[in-house]
Amino acid sequence: MDFNVALSFLTAAITLVVAAAGFIRGPRSLVQYVFSLAMLLLATEAALIGFIFQSASVTDFLSRHSILFIVSSLTPAAWLLFSISFARANYTEQISKWKWVLLPASVVPLAMYFLSGSNFIALVLSPEQSRTLFIRLNEAGHAWHILSIAISILILMNLERTFRHSTGHVRWQTKFMFLGVIFIFVVRIFTDSQVVLFKGLNTGFYLINLGSVIIADALIFRSLFRGKPMGVSIQLSHQFLYSSFTVIIVGIYFIALGLLAWIVLNFELMKNTNLLIFLIFLTVAALAVYLLSDRMRIKRKRFISRHFKRPLYDYRNIWEDFTKNTASVTSTEVLCQIIVKMVSDALEILSVTIWLVDEKQKTLYLGGSTVFDSQQMARTEFFKDGGTRLIAAMSDQTIPVDLKGRDDDWISDITDNYKLETKESRVRYCVPLKAAGELIGIMTLSEKVFYEGLTFEESELVRTISDQAAAVVLSLRFAEHLRQAKELEALQTMSAFFMHDLKNLASKLSLVTQNLPHHINNPDFQADALKTISQSVAKINKMSGRLSLLSQKIKLSFRKENVNELVLSAIDDLKGYGPITLTTRLAPDMPSLFIDREQMYKVLENLLMNAYDATGIDGQIEVATGIKEGWAEITVSDTGCGISEDFIKHNLFRPFQTTKKQGMGIGLYHCKTIVEAHGGRLEVESEEGKGSVFTIRLPLRASVTNMI
Repeated sequence: MDFNVALSFLTAAITLVVAAAGFIRGPRSLVQYVFSLAMLLLATEAALIGFIFQSASVTDFLSRHSILFIVSSLTPAAWLLFSISFARANYTEQISKWKWVLLPASVVPLAMYFLSGSNFIALVLSPEQSRTLFIRLNEAGHAWHILSIAISILILMNLERTFRHSTGHVRWQTKFMFLGVIFIFVVRIFTDSQVVLFKGLNTGFYLINLGSVIIADALIFRSLFRGKPMGVSIQLSHQFLYSSFTVIIVGIYFIALGLLAWIVLNFELMKNTNLLIFLIFLTVAALAVYLLSDRMRIKRKRFISRHFKRPLYDYRNIWEDFTKNTASVTSTEVLCQIIVKMVSDALEILSVTIWLVDEKQKTLYLGGSTVFDSQQMARTEFFKDGGTRLIAAMSDQTIPVDLKGRDDDWISDITDNYKLETKESRVRYCVPLKAAGELIGIMTLSEKVFYEGLTFEESELVRTISDQAAAVVLSLRFAEHLRQAKELEALQTMSAFFMHDLKNLASKLSLVTQNLPHHINNPDFQADALKTISQSVAKINKMSGRLSLLSQKIKLSFRKENVNELVLSAIDDLKGYGPITLTTRLAPDMPSLFIDREQMYKVLENLLMNAYDATGIDGQIEVATGIKEGWAEITVSDTGCGISEDFIKHNLFRPFQTTKKQGMGIGLYHCKTIVEAHGGRLEVESEEGKGSVFTIRLPLRASVTNMI
């Protein structure tokens, strides 16, 4: 059998075995089905290449290529779906976001091929003294390969993003899976770019792609039986833009490719170099495996420390990273995840988990882990019965406890419940997280790479990190208690307002019900009773409506509105509020702005009503518009009682803070929220006894927030 044919069918057989292994290993999930489908498409491609090399005529050669191009049109889309979903905790959400990319990636390559018909391939050439054929492609085939390169780049970007978010045991399980798939598409970008560059396909490139699939099969097979990579999940950050090395590397590659092509074409250096190209890619793959190896990283650190007199750990960088990463954290879960990743990266420990102790010191719950997430833990019975004994045992400890060789009862709780598949994930150390004399949590560690224990220096480093982590966790708990206390205080304040107003309304309604039996037939009494009841209902509805503003999301619908017309509309509606002395000073050249008319009307209405309440019938109110320093301004000024400097500094614009006897302190808080949603600012200048000036500043540009 010809070597090319044998290599093709061998690749197909190995790929089918890997597809079956991927289907068997791990829980049934969409990711597993997508992986199996993608591997089956690769196996089909390999088998079709074998049949192509067996072609007896040009007609057979072209007809078999037609089937190959159809299968190859589907393969990148399947792997793109895999790259979006593999190892991602929220893969359904990610797939939903990428649906408008996945759909064209699935349909467009097929459509390009079928619409081109027989014009996809122009002719087939057989160069002299060459064992390969050269297939000249038309414009449709040229565009098809450009699209293939674009999809391959997207696959690499998604895999890179997921891999960069992995850590510890999760990275250890998935590393070879990432390397295998990445190797396939790095080689494909190379071969497709050659096709685009020379507007033709050299059948020797098929052998390079087949070799890359065999190497990838070996790497993926290693990953499948190193753990269960199909069952891991990584939570990606929610940032919209993401810096990717893939784009930079591909950009450098295409620049270098252009220079190389110019040299080859001008100096006639192109010969049969397919084997050399494959060996280069094989070397790159081996180098990637070496550089990403945890054991090799430890050896490099030790070599540098031993021969160049540098410490094994850069403590300054460790503490700088700890401070930088934890300074603005407000969530205990996020903090724990940062700490376990830092310990795993710094000490080369694959399995690091933090268990937090509840405030009653009775149970443990997951804080963060490099091994599993909270959803996986919910399916287990970890520490269901043994948590109390473990807490009691660790409460008296101040240093990391080595579990090796010990047979305490609480240790058996860990070994019986903490049953994971791999040797690298077993617990070797328990580290107490203590602050202010209280056990905050427990950090469990596996052995280091090479299954080594911690040195004295490393134990001290872990103890110091655990002490700092416990202090930060405790401060976050105190902050949470303070927040809850403030919420309770706000609820009590709100309840006091309601009780006061409801008590007054209840008194009025009580008088009506007491007099009802005696004056039920009196028309004047009936009219007064109906008026009292209607006013009471209206006041209750108004209080409820104002309170509901705190919990509502403000949906803004932006349209171009004339600011002066909006101001005049609010002033006209205010006249029914009572007798008022109001003047206007509206700029004639005031531009129209993109604003939500209804919401901005609420702001103006509230400011005008506040001004009237502060001045009464004897005061004066002025409303002005204008442009200042790139902002559109609306000012509402009054000659009323004013606001103290201390109240402005500490209480103004906060909910349930008011100077009115019957106010609820919600209006200005709501106004500020609306203005800031427009990208603007609400400012105040006031002095007691001399009045206040409220200024709405809105950006002249149309950069706005759609919803808050």
